Amino acid sequence: QLQLVESGGGLVQPGGSLRLSCAGSPPILNAYHIGWFRQAPGKEREGVSCIDVTGRAKYGDSVKGRFSISRDRATDMVYLQMNSLKPEDTAVYYCAANWKPTEPFCTIQPPYDSWGQGTQVTVSS
Repeated sequence: QLQLVESGGGLVQPGGSLRLSCAGSPPILNAYHIGWFRQAPGKEREGVSCIDVTGRAKYGDSVKGRFSISRDRATDMVYLQMNSLKPEDTAVYYCAANWKPTEPFCTIQPPYDSWGQGTQVTVSS
């Protein structure tokens, strides 16, 4: 069973940047659509971004132009670069994997097959 581990969260000031990482065990993320989701206290889980197996990406409206998702095929890692962070970006961020060999495009809507435990991102001065 695929296990996902997120890292890179932390406390950052408004306007700052963070890069989140998603690693898989076993290291087979290259074959999966990967999504990033977030959940703030008292709010529903929100789709942030996704990347399909060929590298095409999608973004939620609230993060377009500020966040960037990427893959490193050599290391089988997926990253979420977050720039110009705002207090409203504060949430637990999750990476998720979808095995969709017949679907070329990813989605930022659940369901996803596998989920990580999440990493906390706090944007505050």
